[in-house]
Amino acid sequence: MGEIVGVGLIAHVPTIMLPVQTRMELNEGKDSTLVSGLEKLRADVFESDDYDTVIVLDSHWASTVEFIVTSQERRHGLFTSEELPRGMHGVPFDYRGDPELAELIGAQDEKNGTWITPIDDPDLPVMYATINLWKYLGEGLPDKKWISVSLCQTATDEDFLRAGRAIGEAIAKSDRRVILLASGALSHTFYKLRELRKHEMADPSHIFSEAARVADYERLDWFTAGDHARVLETMPAFHKVRPEGMFGHWLLTIGAIGEEACTAPGVLYSEYENSIGTGQVHVWFPRPDGGFPAAKNLVLSRE
Repeated sequence: MGEIVGVGLIAHVPTIMLPVQTRMELNEGKDSTLVSGLEKLRADVFESDDYDTVIVLDSHWASTVEFIVTSQERRHGLFTSEELPRGMHGVPFDYRGDPELAELIGAQDEKNGTWITPIDDPDLPVMYATINLWKYLGEGLPDKKWISVSLCQTATDEDFLRAGRAIGEAIAKSDRRVILLASGALSHTFYKLRELRKHEMADPSHIFSEAARVADYERLDWFTAGDHARVLETMPAFHKVRPEGMFGHWLLTIGAIGEEACTAPGVLYSEYENSIGTGQVHVWFPRPDGGFPAAKNLVLSRE
């Protein structure tokens, strides 16, 4: 029987891929704690923990009529971002996939009242919300498998939770020990073009609005206390400050680990930082004693 052995809400901002000198020039002579946090997380968990597969819930991958899970045996090539090619270009990547687990995830969709399609097309694009995390946490660890799941842009909160339950059920039916990475931000509103260069510093005073900053800090308090039920209950309010990807990266994740039944406290692996208006942070949720709760076992209609 498989299990989830660790969970992270992890920032993937493009600045982590810039040279250290450039990062410091953008941040008043200081480096981002998002970089040191990823380096520490790799040392603490990814180089030492007993896991087989990493599933990235990728907030930059927007599908439309279904959730998609990558099912290639191997993904390799050079990555250049269509959004920010100046900072992310010609990035080499090469990692194993996990087609067996991807197919198992897809097989749980109808029972959970949703649609999840495994795709093994070798030309399927990869997003930097996956690549940036793999470069820090996976590169040089060739035995570990990495797969990505899209965020369906027509999904509701309930749809994200349903797909998350399917992921959790598939893991439980497998023989895999899995890490889930919710790759994305908290609040996510950018400054407009002629203003944003005034707000590239990491200091949270540059978050787009006070309401967004307050909402992010509230959720960080709840995450570190393990109060996932409160995060779920207040999603309508959080949507008002426009979390990245409708916060689908986190809703998929919590759907896989029992939703309000999960009380696993989080550990901050970075400071809470600004990125041109958006709220960025690394929060790691270690496996609790006895494991994470199972995904809700519901039989649902797609209608």
